[in-house]
Amino acid sequence: MGKVAVGAAVVCAAAVCAAAALVVRHRMINSRKWGRAIAILKEFEEKCGTPIGKLRQVADAMDVEMHAGLASEGGSKLNMLISYVDNLPTGDEEGLYYALDLGGTNFRVLRVHLGGKEKGVIGQEFEEVSIPPHLMTGSSEGLFDFIAAALAKFVGSEPEGFHPPPGRQRELGFTFSFPVRQTSISSGTLIKWTKGFNIEDTVGNDVVGELTKSLEKIGLDMRVAALVNDTIGTLAGGRFYNQDVIAAVILGTGTNAAYVERAHAIPKWHGLIPKSGDMVINMEWGNFRSSHLPLTEYDQALDVESLNPGEQIFEKLISGMYLGEIVRRVMLKMAEEAEFFGDTIPPKLKVPFILRTPDMSAMHHDTTSDLKVVGNKMRDILEISNTSLKMRKIVVELCDIVATRGARLAAAGILGILKKLGRDTVKVGEKQKSVIALDGGLFEHYTKFRNCLESTLKELLGDEAAETIVIEHANDGSGIGAALLAASHSQYLGVEESSNQHIEAAMS
Repeated sequence: MGKVAVGAAVVCAAAVCAAAALVVRHRMINSRKWGRAIAILKEFEEKCGTPIGKLRQVADAMDVEMHAGLASEGGSKLNMLISYVDNLPTGDEEGLYYALDLGGTNFRVLRVHLGGKEKGVIGQEFEEVSIPPHLMTGSSEGLFDFIAAALAKFVGSEPEGFHPPPGRQRELGFTFSFPVRQTSISSGTLIKWTKGFNIEDTVGNDVVGELTKSLEKIGLDMRVAALVNDTIGTLAGGRFYNQDVIAAVILGTGTNAAYVERAHAIPKWHGLIPKSGDMVINMEWGNFRSSHLPLTEYDQALDVESLNPGEQIFEKLISGMYLGEIVRRVMLKMAEEAEFFGDTIPPKLKVPFILRTPDMSAMHHDTTSDLKVVGNKMRDILEISNTSLKMRKIVVELCDIVATRGARLAAAGILGILKKLGRDTVKVGEKQKSVIALDGGLFEHYTKFRNCLESTLKELLGDEAAETIVIEHANDGSGIGAALLAASHSQYLGVEESSNQHIEAAMS
């Protein structure tokens, strides 16, 4: 009897030991997996590092590439496109001007009433129109006839007081956010369609000419005074309100920058020096690249698998289209190599671009004690439930690494522009203000990104120079900005005043 009891006790003890060993082993495996996940995170953080010295190198490289792009066509990854905009708004513009904003599956038509220095933008109305899918891949005539008809309908609904005096044309600023080779302030040939458009007979033709043909066909007497992109529109909108605006940056789904250059500092410009002495340059800075950019394996894989490998490298590091995708790629590696989300890899985590930057921003800004927003996003978007607080903290840290790198690099890009213009330091006895107009959903809505950009620019400039540089949010460059450029390039400059009195009299 005693032997049986002893035997049973030995068996029990062995079972307890085995169970304990299993628990310990399980903990060790879990601890090893957790350690691997942390290692992936730390390695990523290190590769994304943007110490101030590196940012200065990026800014210097931007400055060098800007010079190269201005010297000759194809001289740099930065196209440094001549915009033919040599008159930015002064704030004195008066009268009624129109804008057409075509950059995607919808377009907007706007009417903007300008009242000069005293009154600014007195009023604006706009209408948004969806483009039927068949017109996006049909004929050039079909698309522009449709746009012209929408413009005619918009103008047709105006009160009589808005009608121009006899013999005077309505004037339009045309924001066309597709690659164009500009040939004058009001003409440019389409290089290629993007964003789901594919109308072969427009490529190589002047888009203003195409629109004008359609307007003439229906008897709408309207002249395109300026063909611009949204970045130059933002620069114009900023300048109308503040004459110290020298550059504009868009940080949204994509990114770009434009600035005011001295015409004699553009070796590839062979035209007459404009009266103003200035020329707006569309940098197309999304295509900037440099060996100093902190690229990781995730950025390289994203680039290789993208629709434009080797292109738009800067944009792929700093713009809203890509930030969430980089976070997803790091989480996927954690799932594959460290079973971060359990034994199986969550299928949704394998879907490219499923994690959008607005969702990343919501997780990054989560202030709840249990990071509830992070948990909900992981569940709703990636179908990963039961995430622990520890896991959620890692996700927030990932968002922080990606957003911080993007914001700090954007600040370095802005410093590059300031360097090119000699505005990065304070000259003795000079306290000239330099204002950068910023727009785009990423800058406007991703608070931590915006704050990091602004504080990094201050850090790069130093206290004294930072006091002379201001970042201002400028809204709706592609709409109001285009109308303002129609005004500053109007064929009726000098006769606006009587026209404006005519409109105001009609409205009162």
